[in-house]
Amino acid sequence: MKLIECPRDAWQGHHPFIPTHKKIEYLNKLLQVGFDTLDFGSFVSPKAMPQVSDTADIIPKLDLSATSTKLLAIVANERGAAEACAFDQITYLGYPFSISETFQLRNTHATIAESLGRVEQIQSLCRQHGKKLVIYISMGFGNPYGDTWNPEIVLHWVKKLSALGITIFSLADTVGLADVEDITALFQQLITTYPDLEFGAHFHTKAEAWQVKINAAYAAGCRRFDGALLGYGGCPMAQDDLVGNMPMERLLDFAREKKDLTCLDMKALDEARQMFLELVNSQI
Repeated sequence: MKLIECPRDAWQGHHPFIPTHKKIEYLNKLLQVGFDTLDFGSFVSPKAMPQVSDTADIIPKLDLSATSTKLLAIVANERGAAEACAFDQITYLGYPFSISETFQLRNTHATIAESLGRVEQIQSLCRQHGKKLVIYISMGFGNPYGDTWNPEIVLHWVKKLSALGITIFSLADTVGLADVEDITALFQQLITTYPDLEFGAHFHTKAEAWQVKINAAYAAGCRRFDGALLGYGGCPMAQDDLVGNMPMERLLDFAREKKDLTCLDMKALDEARQMFLELVNSQI
């Protein structure tokens, strides 16, 4: 299993502002754990997401000298992508491409059609700067707005976006709506239809629903999973009732059960977990 730890998603909607030096300490501890990727920050409007407005200041202070973990930053437009591309330390840019028109407008102030144009621009920048673009299909399992959703819509957009040369897609259960049947059907169809593409799961979940979601995706062939320590955070742009991230602890439990866990530094993981508890508790 490829595990992506997402501190950015954990704290982006948290108030008050977490001091930059505290974020740096925490991220450097996470870099010692051995996750495949760290979704560590965003190059988005500081007015929309003030908590991640210090991403550019954080990067030079990250110690990448003894880690294989790669950095991923979220961007919402060409300007943010250009800022992210200026940093050699970043491997991946992530773009939230919602298949709900309502949420795409709410999250990135762009229609789906406009977002397609943004993806083309961002992918061009990624090619120029040696980055890889990860497309998050947000509201990938339905939406609370009444916008039309079905598996064929997901397949349509994967086909259209993969034609631009994008090879990594993560299906985002943005408000925790995914059920087992939809998870199974979507991953089976996508992985069978596009065997050369990489598909991941970015689940938001209630405490009692984590296992069935992971199991359904894994059984259907998914091996890329996003999570956040303690299941903290979620998408503050989605709706008033915030559904937390998939707890990384549960992903680790599942990976151990399947004997599909890469070597991680568990001491560093425990220390990171304690640091995060202290960090968020001190900010309440």
